[in-house]
Amino acid sequence: MKLSIHTESWPAARPFRITGREWLSFESVVVELAEGGAIGRGEALGVFYSDETAASLAAQIEQVAERVEAGIDRAALAAVLPPGGARNAIDCALWDLESKASGKRIFELAGVEPRTLTSVYTISIEATPERMAAHAASAASCPLLKVKLDGHQPLERMRAIREARPDARIVVDANQGWTLAQLKSLAPAFANLGVEMIEQPLPRGADAELEDYRSPVPLGADESCLHLGELEAAARRYQVINIKLDKTGGLTHALELARAARSRGLGLMVGCMGGSSLSIAPAFVVGCLVDLVDIDGPLLLKRDRMPGLTFDRGQVHPPDASVWG
Repeated sequence: MKLSIHTESWPAARPFRITGREWLSFESVVVELAEGGAIGRGEALGVFYSDETAASLAAQIEQVAERVEAGIDRAALAAVLPPGGARNAIDCALWDLESKASGKRIFELAGVEPRTLTSVYTISIEATPERMAAHAASAASCPLLKVKLDGHQPLERMRAIREARPDARIVVDANQGWTLAQLKSLAPAFANLGVEMIEQPLPRGADAELEDYRSPVPLGADESCLHLGELEAAARRYQVINIKLDKTGGLTHALELARAARSRGLGLMVGCMGGSSLSIAPAFVVGCLVDLVDIDGPLLLKRDRMPGLTFDRGQVHPPDASVWG
């Protein structure tokens, strides 16, 4: 098996802001695995709050290159690399390679029934509530919005967006930006505004107090549940688990986490760290198993990789074989 690695930079369509961070571009690592005339590809962006970067992922992959090229399957990969972006890129490339070598689509290999998905369209933090409301209004064709909020004017921003889009289904994401006191104050008002979920209100590692809190709006774990090893604690604090392949270390473990979380009666969503359609196509497979889909990464870019996924009025169609899998 021949391994090749390179990094890419994808300019953002507009500045993308969340609590404490802004992106003007999205940096990724791409892995290609060639064997028997077939080439499998995988793209990862990594977990930024774990200090992963495209460069660090490439270096991590280089460290195991000899082991990969000697021949590795997805089970052995999990013993070689921990959950994270480096394992994600290789894992997804292995799935793609198997799909091409076998002539079977990814859905058949993964045992997942494909369907058209409705994804969120993300409204990132902007300078004023009015600007965020204008952004939401400009996305009138998207029925499901995800609104990024921090501790500055969260209720004012949400009210402005709801006024601009009374028709939309809305979830919000605080990206660890609130205190418990803020959550307790905001949650009833957000429930009245029809917010369907509040994602990651408190910081990772500082959310144990949620075990004694009953929110009027379901709470979702993102930063607080990276992989299966963190599910038990997250299940005591949240009602929804956000699965991201960069966190789990690829599609293989993402499917395991989805099934384990569902067996506990938890709600499921699939998310992304941004990125082109090559990074989003594997997440689409998980999206067919979940309740809430957040795979609008290509819509955050000035341009997508071609060929890419097809987005149409908030809907995402199953990836063509030429895209991935």
